[in-house]
Amino acid sequence: MRWSESCIPTMKENPREAEIPSHRLMLRAGLIKKLTAGIYTFLPLGLRVLKKIESIVREEMNAAGCQELLMPILHPEEIYAESGRLETFGPELYKVRDGRQRVFALGPTHEEVVTMIARDEMRSYRDLPQCLYQILTKFRDEIRPRYGVMRAREFIMKDAYSFHTSEASLDRTYREIEKAYQRIIERCGLRYRIVEAESGYIGGNESHEFMVLAENGEDRILSCGCGYAVNLERATAREKEETTGEENKSTYKAVDTPGAATVDEVSQFLRVTPRDIVKTLLYRSGDRNVALLVPGDREVNDIKLCRNLDDSTIRFLEAGEIDEVTGGPVGFSGPVGLPPETRIVADETIKRYSSMIVGANKADKHLVGVVPGRDFVIESFNDYVYAREGDLCARCGKPMELSNGVEVGHIFKLGTKYSRSMNAKYLDEKGESHPFIMGCYGFGISRMVAAAIEQNFDDDGIIWPLSIAPFQVLVLPINMDDQKIKEAAESLERGLKEKGIEVLLDDRDLSPGVKFKDAELIGIPLRLTLGRKLQEGKIEIFDRASRQVTEIPVGEAVAEILKRIAI
Repeated sequence: MRWSESCIPTMKENPREAEIPSHRLMLRAGLIKKLTAGIYTFLPLGLRVLKKIESIVREEMNAAGCQELLMPILHPEEIYAESGRLETFGPELYKVRDGRQRVFALGPTHEEVVTMIARDEMRSYRDLPQCLYQILTKFRDEIRPRYGVMRAREFIMKDAYSFHTSEASLDRTYREIEKAYQRIIERCGLRYRIVEAESGYIGGNESHEFMVLAENGEDRILSCGCGYAVNLERATAREKEETTGEENKSTYKAVDTPGAATVDEVSQFLRVTPRDIVKTLLYRSGDRNVALLVPGDREVNDIKLCRNLDDSTIRFLEAGEIDEVTGGPVGFSGPVGLPPETRIVADETIKRYSSMIVGANKADKHLVGVVPGRDFVIESFNDYVYAREGDLCARCGKPMELSNGVEVGHIFKLGTKYSRSMNAKYLDEKGESHPFIMGCYGFGISRMVAAAIEQNFDDDGIIWPLSIAPFQVLVLPINMDDQKIKEAAESLERGLKEKGIEVLLDDRDLSPGVKFKDAELIGIPLRLTLGRKLQEGKIEIFDRASRQVTEIPVGEAVAEILKRIAI
């Protein structure tokens, strides 16, 4: 392909709206063009990368025994009501009306649609197991779209769904897809980790994410040298077996803390650490108030809170409600003396407190030396807080390290969540009816493009892994007005194409400096430079990743390229 005949609109300056390297470089290198917030056109160079990733994903899904199909983008709203997800999706669900005012959703995912297929077409145990997948554009009305294609309103995803008669059958497919995802990411030349994850609104009782390691990744991962890794949202806060607070055999005492309402303010005023203070957070769940106790140096994980209390609608009490329940203002709540109907629960880390400092349920006062079990009763303990670096590994007990990553894949064991709600059943050997046991497996195709750049770039531009680069070789003649250079460049282009090499010839009438800048920016793995050395019968091969330059005879160039890309 000739650059002069291609749509590759490179940019010299960094776009203002680009917050992370992948977004900046995808715009500058002419891979994408913004239409509006969170919606992008993939230009020819970007589409070549996208299609290569698609091809790898398709090959590995087929090899895993999955069947490709293509489901509609428009979904009748009723199917989300049937599955119970109409409210769960909330404002992220795009809705449109047809000419008869019937409401449709633009598909954010396809659990409902595929469950209907199974309900109608897989009626016997003899039809199972099966795994169906598609590669399709998805739509989610992100409240704050950002990071380019990383968090967009419209994106390309591979989603697969499996149907089974037993948990053992589901587990076999789950592990097979897990291996397929590993092969996909490895074939794309990226470093990654598999982490335990939250299932979110998809649902299910087990899920794992596939994280491409990247400094600017928006997901945070805790990992251990033993190989265990977990998403920060899922990780359990595990600490050393050390008690907090001095044993207090006498009664607690009230102390004045004027104007000190936050943990930091109270700890500074009392000259203690934030760890010595226990926060009491007040919620409304169903028809009861709930007081949640967590260490002052920890933050509540809302996902865990909703899951552990089995209430997705739980909410904070308003300031007026807190005053009414406790008798004190916000910032001074504590577990001692709460109304008896208040349910008191605590994070597991609270078990290590011999005594604690808590709010006194009075303005400008705290209680010191409060002993749980003596001064108030905790109904139950569970995992409610975010873990952090230094917390202990669930597998081996050693401290874990924090790193960042980009989620590119997520697999779920759905169980019967959708088949029960949508009455999707099969008949077993005895003719008895059972709901399908299901699995769900998502992989972000367009997100993978950004993830690859986040892991492979430098100050000059993108450094593409060979397997997903838009072209394998860039032929760069310094001066196309020089007839010998022009003929040699075109001859190299023909020779490489004849061997099946994807080659871009920069035949533009521009200065060498501009050409080299653009070459670095778009990041094609190997560059053949034709300049003055051609008079000696030599050209340069430049390796974009290692930045090594090698001089070789022009007649050996094609063979050398073939050797380097191992074709």
